[in-house]
Parts: sequence; structure tokens; C-alpha cells
Amino acid sequence: MAMTSFLRWLAPALLIATGSSAQTPPPAVTAPVAVEGIAARIVARYPHDRTAFTQGLVWHDGQLFESTGQPGVSDVRRVRLADGKVLARAKLPGRQFGEGLALQGDTLVSLTWQDGIAHRWDAKTLKLRGNARYPGEGWGLASDGRSLILSDGTPELRFMDPTTFAEQRRVTVTANGRPVHNLNELEMIDGKLWGNIWHRDYIVRIDPATGVVDALVDLAPLRAELGPLDPEAVLNGIAWDAGAKRLFVTGKWWPTLFEIALEPVAAG
Repeated sequence: MAMTSFLRWLAPALLIATGSSAQTPPPAVTAPVAVEGIAARIVARYPHDRTAFTQGLVWHDGQLFESTGQPGVSDVRRVRLADGKVLARAKLPGRQFGEGLALQGDTLVSLTWQDGIAHRWDAKTLKLRGNARYPGEGWGLASDGRSLILSDGTPELRFMDPTTFAEQRRVTVTANGRPVHNLNELEMIDGKLWGNIWHRDYIVRIDPATGVVDALVDLAPLRAELGPLDPEAVLNGIAWDAGAKRLFVTGKWWPTLFEIALEPVAAG
């Protein structure tokens, strides 16, 4: 997509993502923050298990950790970046549908979609350490070092105590003053929260203090490069290597994991 076309597309695309109904008047817009357009340059491509219904992606200790979904086959796995080889995995109990994944200290925390169970895994061994309960659905998960931030498909993000999983506070995510629905996989990068939006080929950057979306990254060229895929093989999965400043993205059932660099879209 040309840069100027992307800028024209950016604002209406965000409005589509809000899922607002013609039956319900949108909330009043108060001092909207301009949304910056960002393009992605592909730095490298790596093999990715195309049977993995990716829900969460984390970089830790020189390796990728990934959570996958689908009843009966959901797992948390350690993956070698270079060739996509699954080095270890832990299966979720029964037919639980795995969702988001985050690292808290030396523990991986994974969500379930509708079971209301968060599992805690030893990051070295992937042995189950315990679990916690939470109300409602679980979609994406990230850590800011103090709280676990949970998305559930609504515009609200829940900040949870990492030990007790008790809710600490909530923030409503908005773009151009309107609520943003279908927030999915989450990742903290340098104090900002980045998130996938389900069935959209872009990720958004969110101020975790206010919930305001201040940037949007166009990843449609990545999805287009892969050719025809299942309709549910959507963009999902963001991992940040803080040490080397590398950003990785992939999708559900994608054969490729991309390392990308972000570049502002030039106006005009």
C-alpha cells in the first residue's frame, strides 16, 4: 500500500475496528489524539510451525515462547528462532482453549479463552507451577513488571495482580475518541502497550495509562506475501527482544515469523 493511501486508510480503518453499531450513538469525542501511521520493513523471515494457532508470543532468554489455541491441542512451547523447531512443550489440560501468554519474573502465565483459568509455567522447564482464576474471557496478556494486562475482546483492558490475579484497575482503549474492540495479543515495548486487533492486518500502540491509541502499524504487506490462507489464519503474535531491540510478529497457522523494523509514514 502506498504511503499516502495508507494515511487516508488509517482513520476509517480504526473506526471499523471499533465495531460501533448504527443503533447506538458513539460516545462523545473529547480531545482526540492524532494516530501516527507506521510502516513495517521486513528485516528477516524465519520458519514458523503452520499448525500452531498462535495466541501469545514472548521472547525470553534467547528463545521464543509461544502459546497456541484450539480445543484438545492447546499448548505452551519453547521454540528455536532460527528454524522454528519446537524444543519443548506443555499441553493444556483437557480441551481448554489456550490464549495469551506473558512472562512475569521466571514464570510464564498463559490464559484460557472461556475457562477463566490462568496457568503458571516454569520458564525453564515448562512444568506447571499452579493456576489462578479470573472472570470473563481471556484473549491477550502482557506484563508491565507490576501488573499483568489482560484483554478480552472488549475495549477494556484489565490490570491484574501478578500473584493473586485480583483486578487492580481497568482502562478503556480508544482511537480518535472511540472505543476499540477485539483487542487480542498484547506486548509491552518501552513503556507502551502494543496490541493485535482480531481479523485486522495492523497492530496498534496504546498508552497504558490512558488507553489512547497513538499509532497504527500497517502489516498488510506481510499477510499478502503469504498468499491464500484460512480465513482464521489472522495476524496474531508480537514479541520484543529488548536486549537486541528486535520486533517479531506472526499469525495463526502462518508458515513464517517476521522480524520487522518500524518506520514512520511520511505525510504527503
